[in-house]
Amino acid sequence: MELITSDEKKQLQKRLQDLLDHRSVISERIAEARELGDLKENSEYHAAREQQGLEEAEIRRLQDRLTHAKVVDHDAAIAKDVVFLGSTVKLRDVSDGEEELFRLVGEATGSDTGGVTEVTSNSPMGEALMKARIGETIAVRGPRGTMKFEIVEIV
Repeated sequence: MELITSDEKKQLQKRLQDLLDHRSVISERIAEARELGDLKENSEYHAAREQQGLEEAEIRRLQDRLTHAKVVDHDAAIAKDVVFLGSTVKLRDVSDGEEELFRLVGEATGSDTGGVTEVTSNSPMGEALMKARIGETIAVRGPRGTMKFEIVEIV
């Protein structure tokens, strides 16, 4: 079971609806390309079919995620000093004292988050952050070794 925030659920539902609405456009493209003749050498037809296949796979993936995901109520789920899904956390790198903001999410959106780095809950950083408390020091194993961060505050 995957944990997601209510905002992530809304984004997934919007993406799913956009893809479902786009089905008719793809079908029209396939029909128009089919009318052009020989399907063996019809690149427009093959491109439209490939796009249809990719979008249908994404529709199934999104439907599956929405079916099996559990939406967490960030305010009711945990104490205010515990990092949980949806939390934005200020961390201090123990080695150099540099501070940075991280947001714990179910799935990275890839959008510009205004100086906040998204961390998925199943990443090494996300697993270390989950249920940690303000003042604790977490260790995160990465490709360049283990890094330690102190949890300064939950924003």
